[in-house]
Amino acid sequence: MDRDVSPFDPPRQVSLLREGRPVSPMIFPDGHQGWLVTGYDAVRQVMADTRFSSRQDLGVMHVPYEIPGMPVATEPSPPMPGVFIAMDPPDHSRLRKRLTGAFTVKRMKTLEEQILAITERQLDHLAGLTPPVDLVREFALPVPSLVICELLGVPYADRDTFQANSAQFLVRDQSLEKKMAALGALMTYLTELVTRKRAEPEEDILSDLAGHDDLSVEELTGAAFLLLLAGHETTANMLGLGTFALLEHPDQLSELRADPELIPGAVEELLRYLAIADIFYRYATEDIEVGGEVIQKGSTVVVSLLAANHDSQRFPDADKLDIHRQARGHMSFGHGVHQCLGQQLARIEMRAGFAGLLRRFPSLRLAVPAAEVKLRTDMNIYGVHELPVAW
Repeated sequence: MDRDVSPFDPPRQVSLLREGRPVSPMIFPDGHQGWLVTGYDAVRQVMADTRFSSRQDLGVMHVPYEIPGMPVATEPSPPMPGVFIAMDPPDHSRLRKRLTGAFTVKRMKTLEEQILAITERQLDHLAGLTPPVDLVREFALPVPSLVICELLGVPYADRDTFQANSAQFLVRDQSLEKKMAALGALMTYLTELVTRKRAEPEEDILSDLAGHDDLSVEELTGAAFLLLLAGHETTANMLGLGTFALLEHPDQLSELRADPELIPGAVEELLRYLAIADIFYRYATEDIEVGGEVIQKGSTVVVSLLAANHDSQRFPDADKLDIHRQARGHMSFGHGVHQCLGQQLARIEMRAGFAGLLRRFPSLRLAVPAAEVKLRTDMNIYGVHELPVAW
């Protein structure tokens, strides 16, 4: 859904729906009557209730926009082994628990020094360039890519290939042919990688996973795909879009520069305010009441995390960026059994990234008018394609 109020707010129509009817019936382009859930409490309920299935093979998962050149789905999508965000318990639980130990708060703390070192090296690189420069290409994308490569044991030299393929896969109105080609290239690469990790394990998460004999190569490949995609695309877009938001709110930016202790709270508020992974889908496996409405069995339910995060009943004056806000409880990492596994890692990267940028580049500014910043309105993960900056 394009953000038509500002680059950061939910679409006006969605905000009006949330105020009037936070669980709204919606006619999809293919004629299916599904539901759009926008209110904070209702979104939280849907995300927590596993009767709203994440599987795409139970019934047709309808999409609320037309995709040029892509036929209307008439059959459920076959499951992808290992992609546990599209699974329900107990299959979801079996795969997720294999990874839980790798993403504990304690383990993330031990990685913090590594992440700080990676961030500083990238800041050194940035400082050596002659402005204007694209902050996405030179900082926001390399930092999480370096971190996830280190964590998973993916050769950093391969980053250009997987970044290009993941970006192609995430384009919302991309042709099915191009999407499948990008997915096929990613899967081929990752199959070779996990097979090598199983034969010659190293000190990384993929090697740890490959050591479990009960996981097939297909499941390992699917899990690796999910971790790689989630591990660099989401944080990269938060760093890029978050910097844009701060530059567009100079009063907030100057407070952060004056008091770096505000950074952790500011990161939570930026997560709430921006919600770059906005739309999630669920399939109702029975009739379920939410917010006074009965969602019928077989319905596709579209959940907007951005709309929930901008619900003023939960966050007063929610369309305002306020780095002093107690934003804990935001929905940007999801809720329930599918809550983001890597959220602590993302927080550490964002704290290091924003703090480093503010410290090293006190005069950072946009190098183009804000209206010329290229927004990722064509992608499943929101952000900026480029962010030209100077200092």
